[in-house]
Amino acid sequence: MKKKRFRFQWGAFLLLIFYGGLFFLLFSRMFMLQVTGEVEGQELAARAAAKYSKESAISASRGKIYDTNGQVIAEDTLSYRLIAVVNEQATTDEKKPRHVVDAEKTAKILKEYIPMDEEKIYKQLTRVNNKGKKPYQVEFGSAGRGISHDTMSKIKAEKLPGIVFINDLKRYYPNGIFASHLIGFALKEDNKDGTFTTKGKMGLELTYNKELTGKDGKVEYETDAFHYLLPSSEKMVTPAKNGDDIYLTLDKTIQSFLEEAMTAVEKEYNPESMTAIVANPKTGKILGMSQRPTFNPDTREGKNMKWLNEAIEETIEPGSTMKTFTLASAIDTDAWYPNESYMSGTYWVFGEPIRDHNGGRGWGPITYLDGFQRSSNTGMAHLLKKIGNDVFFDYLDRFGFGKKTGIDLPNEASGTLLSKYPVERVTTTFGQGSTVTPIQLIQAMTAIANGGKMMQPYVIDRIVDSSTGKVIQNHEPVVKGQPVSADTAKQVKEILASTLTAKNGTAKDFILDEYEVAGKTGTAQIPLGNGNYSWGANEFLYSFLGMAPADDPQLVMYVSVKRPKLKGELGSVPVSKVFNPVMLNSLKYLNVNPEDVKHVDDTKIQDYTGQSAEAVQVELANDGLKPVIVGSGGKIIDQYPKGPQKLVKGNFVFLKTKGNITLPDFTSWSLRNVLAFKTMTNLEIKVVGEGFVASQSVSAGTVISDSSPIVVKLKTPAESFKQDVETPPEGETTE
Repeated sequence: MKKKRFRFQWGAFLLLIFYGGLFFLLFSRMFMLQVTGEVEGQELAARAAAKYSKESAISASRGKIYDTNGQVIAEDTLSYRLIAVVNEQATTDEKKPRHVVDAEKTAKILKEYIPMDEEKIYKQLTRVNNKGKKPYQVEFGSAGRGISHDTMSKIKAEKLPGIVFINDLKRYYPNGIFASHLIGFALKEDNKDGTFTTKGKMGLELTYNKELTGKDGKVEYETDAFHYLLPSSEKMVTPAKNGDDIYLTLDKTIQSFLEEAMTAVEKEYNPESMTAIVANPKTGKILGMSQRPTFNPDTREGKNMKWLNEAIEETIEPGSTMKTFTLASAIDTDAWYPNESYMSGTYWVFGEPIRDHNGGRGWGPITYLDGFQRSSNTGMAHLLKKIGNDVFFDYLDRFGFGKKTGIDLPNEASGTLLSKYPVERVTTTFGQGSTVTPIQLIQAMTAIANGGKMMQPYVIDRIVDSSTGKVIQNHEPVVKGQPVSADTAKQVKEILASTLTAKNGTAKDFILDEYEVAGKTGTAQIPLGNGNYSWGANEFLYSFLGMAPADDPQLVMYVSVKRPKLKGELGSVPVSKVFNPVMLNSLKYLNVNPEDVKHVDDTKIQDYTGQSAEAVQVELANDGLKPVIVGSGGKIIDQYPKGPQKLVKGNFVFLKTKGNITLPDFTSWSLRNVLAFKTMTNLEIKVVGEGFVASQSVSAGTVISDSSPIVVKLKTPAESFKQDVETPPEGETTE
């Protein structure tokens, strides 16, 4: 048998080598991966986590800003963000397009709803990247954010293909024009990572941006290759931390009185600007602050407006309101002799004339008291000689002029006291040349109103952790000093009150029917630069710095109106049209009884916890207070206000007990008392309007057994008066 000859197969050998090598490489690779867990210097676990681990953000809300009674001034609210899907790949059914089909039509319609030009919208809808490809979707910056539900619904009704919305948060200012320069505003800003952050841009929103800004949370989880949540994965949740809440000293009701009056005067007299501040002289709390022109913080719309808080940041030559403190200096140094006479008209200072406001004619020889009531400039010049230059400027320093008050607001100006030349020292006595800020005038006036003790003004009451309710910062009243004695302060108040009642007094326009007012008018020339000043009835800064009730002031107020368009009346008239209604309505709202305050009639309450509500009710009523039992009676478990403290007679005291709550008659209650009752009971009470209670949806005497809302309608005294006039009693008519 013939043997087969072995033939070496090179092809098979090469295939064996090739596939064997591939197998060896693959085996080696797998072995190395098992041992090291790395590929190309990166851990596989990290790559897997990056591919399959997902993260979604939990948005934190910005802290709220409240007034002193817990009413919202600024908060985050639900809004919508506009998105346009522009890539054709989003559409799977041509009959139901899910992308923008007609960019020109879409742009034309959208311009009616968002603040963006049609051309820019079209450009955004048709933009492409560097490779000439359309993105999947586009947005429209700030114009497409913060869209209200109403606007979103209208856009949806247009049925534009590819236009979608996602939920968003927007900073919302529910009161519109409301202390806008004080509160400021916040806007959303784009971050580099494509997210958005709300940041304060002005006012308290900017100053306290760190405290108000929350910290976003997140949810981490794992998915498979198809982005489905893996059943074995665990969600890791880091909760969002909302921003801190800020409670102001502002009182929404008083601020609303102020805004309403200033808007009316602005409309009637079209002044260049206006400034007003209302404060509690016993604490330094700012209860109201506004200016004109102003703006709506939701839209940032405003005409001819300065983006600064004029009450704090701008200096003025105050005019005759400064005479208040010249008078106080004279009385405190025993240089004031009210019945002594001097020659009015013109006073010469090294060849420089100081003239009275009637063109220097004066009124002949008059007493210093008559001179102050007439607002005589020469009377102040004569007083300065009696006081002495150094002593006078020392008193101005004590009153806080020429330096910052330290109010908890940014960019405060300090003003400048001019004393280098003799004429500057004289003009400072009646408020020309030297400059001050409105907030300095308020601070100084607290000393006159508060028995000589000067209180530092402040607007932040407390800052609270929104998640725990814990108070982080608590601001308390601060006594800045005692520039004059209590007796001096009392005399100054009496003389200031006489400027309204005296025959030749300049402040007659500020008389209130129910309360005695004390204060000083001001008519200041406005500097034009180069030592020149404006002149003419429509070219002055008119102002009033006053307090009420005169015997025991509960409020101090400063109002200035710059260059009003007068119609033949005195410049004090537009000022009084702000001061009078705001002061009157605010005192009534605060339950300040004219007779009680006039006699400083107060009583002391104690901590009544654990005592019989019925017994305490009789005791408080006998003391002239108005006790309200919250509950069915028995032992007192809580009370408002807390004791011990002094209260002016006529004030409410709420005594909380266990048991069902019987609804009282809210008629004529102030908003403050309604809110106190709401807090004590936790009832769903909805307040509508401002001022005092005019009606309630649930009758007094009803026992509340469910959580149905109770609507309480308030009206301002002006509204109530108007209604009474328009609806006279039966059988009577009105002219």
